Amino acid sequence: MEQNIQEQLLSMAESDYQKFTASLLPGVNNILGVRLPKLRKLAKQIAKEDWRDYFKTIQSKNDKNEYFEETMLQGMVIGYMVEDIETILTYIKYFIPKIDNWSVCDSFCIGLKFTKQNQGQVWDFLQPYFYSESTYAVRFSIVMLLDFYIDQVHIEQVLKVFDKINHSDYYVKMAVAWAISICYIKFPILTMDYLKNNHLDDFTYHKSLQKITESLQIDKETKLMIKKMKRSIIK
Repeated sequence: MEQNIQEQLLSMAESDYQKFTASLLPGVNNILGVRLPKLRKLAKQIAKEDWRDYFKTIQSKNDKNEYFEETMLQGMVIGYMVEDIETILTYIKYFIPKIDNWSVCDSFCIGLKFTKQNQGQVWDFLQPYFYSESTYAVRFSIVMLLDFYIDQVHIEQVLKVFDKINHSDYYVKMAVAWAISICYIKFPILTMDYLKNNHLDDFTYHKSLQKITESLQIDKETKLMIKKMKRSIIK
């Protein structure tokens, strides 16, 4: 089955799209150039028909994926599974160590829509990932909060989590900044209080301000105020 999937991916590859995708993912050298809608269509088909056999085949070859799209496809299949939550969480746990770039991470997270109906269980599942040493395990947990937990019930908990994350990687810091900007857009008063009293490192703090000011949902007056909140950094 895996060989057949790989053949399908190869047949869907586009050289121009490969170049475009590669330009967004420096350091990722195994990109075919398959457009996301085509990957999603294939993932839906696998999830509906024979996802168990699909993953058994993958595991039998020691989880070695030749192409970026093969990893992306696995994450999408998990998102389309119609199974009990424990089964889905088991496959998520299996998949997280395979994430090695922001694109796979963020596409995987947005596909886990079952989270909306299972926020409590998924929140508990995310706990160890908030403070993992692995860059993309942490980014996974942050983007999950961004996608599914910036709401009235969780906003205070979410901000507390961001304040405790202490990871040096650029892609973790950028994810936190991105998430804080969404918090501000949805809950400006609470998030402003947080921005005035937090433990963010300077880079993440200033990127958070930048992301807020880049939003089209923020008025000019507010943007000017946010820009004035920059820290004075003594070098």
